[in-house]
Amino acid sequence: MSTLKRKYFLFTTLLPFLLSGCLGIKHLKENEKLLYRQRIEAPGTIDASALQNLHAQRPNRKFIIRPLAPLVSIYYLGNRFYDQEKMIQKKDRIEKKFDAKIARSKRDKRINNLQFRKQQKSEKLADKIENGNTVMQWGEPIAVFDSSLVRLTLGRFHSYLFSKGYFTNKVYAVVDTMKLYPKRVKVIYKVIPGQPYVFDSIFYQIPDTAINRIVITNERFSMLKKGEHYDEDKLTKERERLDLMLKDNGYYDFSRQYIEYATDTSFHSPERKVAVMVIINDPAKRGFHKKFMVDEVHFTTDIGINKPGKERTSRTYRDIQYNYYEDNYNLKILSQRVFIKRGDLYSRSKTLNTQRQLANVDAFKFVNINYDSSNGKFVTTIFTSPLPRYEWSNEAGVNVTQGFPGPFYNMTFKKRNVFNGMETFDISGRFGFEGVASATEDQNFYKSTEAGVNASLTFPQFIWPFKDRTRFKHAEFNPKTKFTAGYAYTDRPEYRRTAFSINGTYSWQNNKNRLYQLTPVNLSVIDTANLSKNFKELLAQQGALGNFSLLNSFRPSFVNSIIFGVTWNYRNYGNQERSSGFIRAQLESGGTIWNFIDPSLVTQYQLEYFKYLRFSLDLRRINVIDRNTTVAYRFNSGVAYSYSKNKSLPYEKFFFAGGSNSIRAWRPRRLGPGSFKPRKTEDQESNGNPVKDGMFDYNIEQPAEILMEASIEVRQKLFGFVSGAIFFDAGNTWTFQERKKTVNGVVVANGNSQFKVDQFYKEIALGTGFGLRFDFTFLILRFDVGMKVIDPARDEGDRFVLNKIRFFKPYATEVKNGETTTYINYREPVIYNVGIGFPF
Repeated sequence: MSTLKRKYFLFTTLLPFLLSGCLGIKHLKENEKLLYRQRIEAPGTIDASALQNLHAQRPNRKFIIRPLAPLVSIYYLGNRFYDQEKMIQKKDRIEKKFDAKIARSKRDKRINNLQFRKQQKSEKLADKIENGNTVMQWGEPIAVFDSSLVRLTLGRFHSYLFSKGYFTNKVYAVVDTMKLYPKRVKVIYKVIPGQPYVFDSIFYQIPDTAINRIVITNERFSMLKKGEHYDEDKLTKERERLDLMLKDNGYYDFSRQYIEYATDTSFHSPERKVAVMVIINDPAKRGFHKKFMVDEVHFTTDIGINKPGKERTSRTYRDIQYNYYEDNYNLKILSQRVFIKRGDLYSRSKTLNTQRQLANVDAFKFVNINYDSSNGKFVTTIFTSPLPRYEWSNEAGVNVTQGFPGPFYNMTFKKRNVFNGMETFDISGRFGFEGVASATEDQNFYKSTEAGVNASLTFPQFIWPFKDRTRFKHAEFNPKTKFTAGYAYTDRPEYRRTAFSINGTYSWQNNKNRLYQLTPVNLSVIDTANLSKNFKELLAQQGALGNFSLLNSFRPSFVNSIIFGVTWNYRNYGNQERSSGFIRAQLESGGTIWNFIDPSLVTQYQLEYFKYLRFSLDLRRINVIDRNTTVAYRFNSGVAYSYSKNKSLPYEKFFFAGGSNSIRAWRPRRLGPGSFKPRKTEDQESNGNPVKDGMFDYNIEQPAEILMEASIEVRQKLFGFVSGAIFFDAGNTWTFQERKKTVNGVVVANGNSQFKVDQFYKEIALGTGFGLRFDFTFLILRFDVGMKVIDPARDEGDRFVLNKIRFFKPYATEVKNGETTTYINYREPVIYNVGIGFPF
């Protein structure tokens, strides 16, 4: 028997035993079988993911290296050290101990504290009694096949399909005991939905003529459309729509319970149509639905504050009666956030909008709105409780931007209601350290010291000479004006950089998901000093390579711009319960003022100035597959064009690729541009001729004017607070002007940095990798391992480098030819990334 055949025979012989251990089959009792796999076979018209959530029993989770199910091993490892009876006794013992302490205590404060601690510990132990110890909760018990749960799942599937209009559906299960592994069971659920029924005729039975008129007038907004599939979810949404619509038209005490549906269908009808009767009943006692008109509006601004012997002052402004102990608020500004007016019909939407906009001004702990229809009047009462006028906060932690983690400390002071117009003043200071890649030496990291102070003043309105009528009209969009001044300091071994900035920003929202920001004034003065000798030489070398942008960016400069941005946050992006999305677009015009004013205003102080246009677009999406798995997508792009004499952008306005929040197989800001080759180390290059498979020097940051990158990441909860991820990143940066390399006064080819329509797609870098996420509740610590797949800096035909990956120290074969030493067969290193939070 050949060696290969012997190995195959040994592998197939041992495989069942190996899998038994990995899957936890040894934990099965006699006559028990493992639910190994289950799947659903259904036509593409059926939402299989919705059916997946209806399973009454699930197999043990298996991870990327199938068919391993390590959670079973983790569960039974914890079970070895778990004694439920001892846990019950411990709970009783601790509760008795606390009860004795409470009985001996005489002070109410201590009694309350002891009761709180008792409840906390008791709940924690009760959880362990019910669900096992911490290690057991990280894992999961073995999934023992249960035929009764199969029948329960079939019933759920049938009910779900029926609710979607598949009234004649058939669902059955095929239970397959695997011949090779008799202890394992596969279940296949086969779904035959049949033809769906559709909405045909929509009728209304509404005795109240006023309500009937409102419903018919707004029928075009109905969720029930003739010809669409019958769906009980649409009936529910239509009930919600009618309820809100009527409450917005004054029907304060209307309830969804008044809305009923009557359906008429024939199961044998070849047309498969459903007629729906929408019934809105009248109240049994009153016999009709009453409209409520607001008679009075009262606003108590300081509920919860008691001042014995002192009465609240009452003052009426714009038909609103304000009650307060102290006149702390400008009623003209406060009234802009109240959309409930005397003489208007009750409106649920206006009530919610008033509550939301009052909460948005960061002045109140809570906002409650009550209605009272007794005594023949319909009275609105708004209660708010003020937040503390002064607030200090301190924060210390670990920060990561583009390097290695480092400690930081933040201190923030806030003063609310500065001028009694609900203005907010914030001043914050920051100091920290971070490990950053050396700009002049490969594979070295140094400490970067960063410090800064920022002060801002926020007004809950537009600071603009609008008329009062316009201000009240715009108030529903949560308008804010924010003025900010800041100073930032960065000290690295290569240079020291300072920046002083001033800006003013208008922001507003046309709904709770979409935010607009306009910054008409954005000024910065940036200075770089103490450049090291090596760093100066590096900048000069980059200039020789055609990278003048980097050189110009480290000169003293004055930057001014106008910025407009839109942010759309769909379904609270990043939540773990349902799919969500995020879009941010930003347009910036830099140095526009120099088209009308003589730039000598700043050049006389030896300051560089810039004129440019910049646009960026960031799209993100998270799809929640199930309770343990999500798939995240991102597309990030940008373009910036300089039309000033120096043909450069401010350093902060360039685009970069690579790093823990970008393409993770490249070091921070080191990818690109295009197929432009990074410089070689001095002992790897001879007469300007690159050595095949030689080592690139990725020390230099690569600023560019065009960016395109995309990522996809599959995240899966592993156990406890640990999750795993697999990702693919693709993208690159490009320049408008071609970079050329000069060696001894001779221009030599060194790849292409310029964006070319017929070539850019060949220069897309591709990276892949895996990582871990540690969710500590207060922060998420991320560790990723990135591996290059396609490196556009290499010659065409030699860009696939995944087969050259080396996890530890990279190496190259040394070849000597006389006094010349070259390196070949270079192995690509993996890139280790550490970050805080998710990459996107």
